[in-house]
Amino acid sequence: MFRTALRNVLAHKARLLMTVLAVMLGVAFVSGTLVFTNTISDAYQKSSAKGFDQVDVAMTADYKDAEGDQVGKLHELTQSVLDKTERVPGAASAIGVVQNFTALADKDGKLIGEGFQSQGGNYWGTKDPRYPLVSGHAPKGPGEILIDSATAKRAGYTVGDTVRMSVDGPVLTPRITGIFTTDDGNVAAGGSLTLFDTPTAQKLLGKPGVYDQIDVKAKPGVTQAGLKAELDKALPEGTVSTTTGKQLADDQADMIARSMSGMQTALLVFAGIALFVGTFIIANTFTMLVAQRTRELALMRAVGASRRQVTRSVLIEAFVVGTVAAVTGLVAGIGIGAGLRSLMGTFDATVPDGPLVVTPGTIIAALAVGILVTMLAAWLPGRRAAKIPPVAAMSSVHAKATTKSLVLRNTLGALVSAAGVAVVLVATTMDGSDGQVPMGFGAVLLIIGVFILTPLLSRPLIAAAAPVLRAFGISGKLARQNSVRNPRRTAATASALMIGLTLITGMTVMAGSLQQAIEKMASASIKADYVVSMANGNPLSPDVEKKLKQAGDVTATSPMLNAETRIDGQSEYVTGVNGAAIGDLVGPKVDQGSFKVGGAQVVVDSETAKSYGWKTGSAFTASFGDGKKEKLTVAGTYESNDFLSGILLDEKTLSPHESDPYNMKVMVKTADGTSGAVQDKLEKALGTNPAVKVQSKDDISNEIAQMFTLMLNMVYGLLAMAVIVAVLGVINTLAMSVFERSQEIGMLRAIGLDRKGIKRMVRLESLVISLFGAVLGIGLGVFFGWAAGELLASKMATYELVLPWARMGVFLLLAATVGVLAALWPARRAARLNMLEAIKAE
Repeated sequence: MFRTALRNVLAHKARLLMTVLAVMLGVAFVSGTLVFTNTISDAYQKSSAKGFDQVDVAMTADYKDAEGDQVGKLHELTQSVLDKTERVPGAASAIGVVQNFTALADKDGKLIGEGFQSQGGNYWGTKDPRYPLVSGHAPKGPGEILIDSATAKRAGYTVGDTVRMSVDGPVLTPRITGIFTTDDGNVAAGGSLTLFDTPTAQKLLGKPGVYDQIDVKAKPGVTQAGLKAELDKALPEGTVSTTTGKQLADDQADMIARSMSGMQTALLVFAGIALFVGTFIIANTFTMLVAQRTRELALMRAVGASRRQVTRSVLIEAFVVGTVAAVTGLVAGIGIGAGLRSLMGTFDATVPDGPLVVTPGTIIAALAVGILVTMLAAWLPGRRAAKIPPVAAMSSVHAKATTKSLVLRNTLGALVSAAGVAVVLVATTMDGSDGQVPMGFGAVLLIIGVFILTPLLSRPLIAAAAPVLRAFGISGKLARQNSVRNPRRTAATASALMIGLTLITGMTVMAGSLQQAIEKMASASIKADYVVSMANGNPLSPDVEKKLKQAGDVTATSPMLNAETRIDGQSEYVTGVNGAAIGDLVGPKVDQGSFKVGGAQVVVDSETAKSYGWKTGSAFTASFGDGKKEKLTVAGTYESNDFLSGILLDEKTLSPHESDPYNMKVMVKTADGTSGAVQDKLEKALGTNPAVKVQSKDDISNEIAQMFTLMLNMVYGLLAMAVIVAVLGVINTLAMSVFERSQEIGMLRAIGLDRKGIKRMVRLESLVISLFGAVLGIGLGVFFGWAAGELLASKMATYELVLPWARMGVFLLLAATVGVLAALWPARRAARLNMLEAIKAE
């Protein structure tokens, strides 16, 4: 039986090629994902570990009180602490570290990197071992800086250039005195690192004479743990926290691994989808191969082979095919991993240098996935063939599915589909986070149910295309009949496209609806022409609003001052605004009362009011930072959103109690509205500051929607793999169908159907099957997009379903193109059959 199985594999090389390709693509996706994420993770981990080469023990100020509770900073790392550290036995040297946000502009005045990736620090002395100089010399005084070599290359800066930069407000124009190399992860991810001399860094980034961290280097022969113990003994308990360099590197590695796990999971999900789609193709292929060899298998049964031996022979074939596909898929996956890493440079995503990482786990996963998926997909056809009695197989009595089996399949499909729809509908009534798992479970049930029902659905849906197919004459009629001749095979082929288009359509519906919801939210809640904020989300300098007021076109401004208060014994943040102007700058939906802020009158979002039991006219007492209390009255309640929420009170009421409230943003109204010229004027009024963002409503909504757009583009790219696998499935089905129908095609040629007619028949059959899968996929995608939107609507009042008709039309066109392209080779093969040989074929 083993030799027979190997002979069958070698005898059907061409027919099994598509199966090998389908499995190979799925395995390549899995192994490529693992290679890519392992390579990137390893590069970042080694890079971050290099960053701790100069650190044996890191010291930070203790943030815990005597009870061990996390509190504000209790102590400071001053020069005296640094001096004491250097005298500790076992310490060779100590470096005081200062670090904070620093925005560096390129030559066009735009911020280099994202806000959170733009950092500043101090250069220690004249030769800092942490930052080897490539050129130039150490900075001296506030007018000199160093920049990292990656930033210098991206922005085109050299030693001697003057740059624009900012820390927390005023624009500085220092000169570059040197360029250095670094293994800093933020720089590797596309950010920037700017270094000052230590006194300047302390003044700009923190507090004069105070360090954020002290890095200690051990003497030769002293272990990190030993140095840590000496430091803990020498310094007063509770003043500092000490951590070994190894622990810092391990923590960093864990953080990188966790951050990469999300990307790895997302990529593996799409790899799973490709494999799931490929499973249909494998099952389809083995079903047809087994059907073509039914008489051969029956003869084997007749001469003594058992059912188990017949099933085993099919599984051996699957094992050989799966092994070949898994090995080639692994090799292709390594290439994909290397290609993805190179591709990251195209998107300005810099990655630290490092070797391509192929772990034993990746190899095992690739082989296991390829072999197991193939064998599982082949098991059912093999088992079904083994159960057919030899006599029935020889007389082809088994050929058609029994009425009982079809009724059972349709009943099961209807029940599973109904259960899926019910679970999804119930999930839409739940809270956003609570409904995610039930909705995912319901979606899986519904897809499985529809797949089971697809043979039943194929007849009415394909029959609907009959009027169009009639225009193609006898070829169209034959194509329609052939596409429903074997509903199970048609279903398995169409399901591959259905799953891909379900996901693509669902994501497109959600993304389009979210985009409109965000735009509605921005236009409904913001009347201001511009919103000014820091690039890294830090508080704005008080000077920002003063400078904006001096700009000629500005008619109204309001800060958004955040401060912590206590209300009814609970901590509650309030927002101080310009009471006289806020009504002209924001316009949320008012639920009760009026939107009037001034004196003791405040407005509160509905959720906060409900939690405290307030309504219009309710009075409450707030305790402020200076310990004083104010009695405030609710003038009205409003509907909160991502731009505005909480308790709004007049800044004149808040300011006397808070010496330094957080000014998170400034709302600005101008006489001429929004335009490029007005925005430039506001930016110039702020000194063309790279640390400050001046955004219109469109800018804000686009920034929020950008992550959804990026995610959608990723989905399109990743699901292209599933579509490619689906194309292979259509080709495979048609090619084997042509082989099965060789005698029939020969007869059609003999009675007058020319080669063009044969080609047209196969192409139309492929087109009908592809469009059938597309209609099912788009229909399911719209349903899932609506259902997921209902969950979002519970958190976003402006959300409503938007159907992307144009894109759905493109998806249909894509499916039609897939059908036409997939039929090219099978149609050509059918047309070239010798009619006499075909008629004689068994």
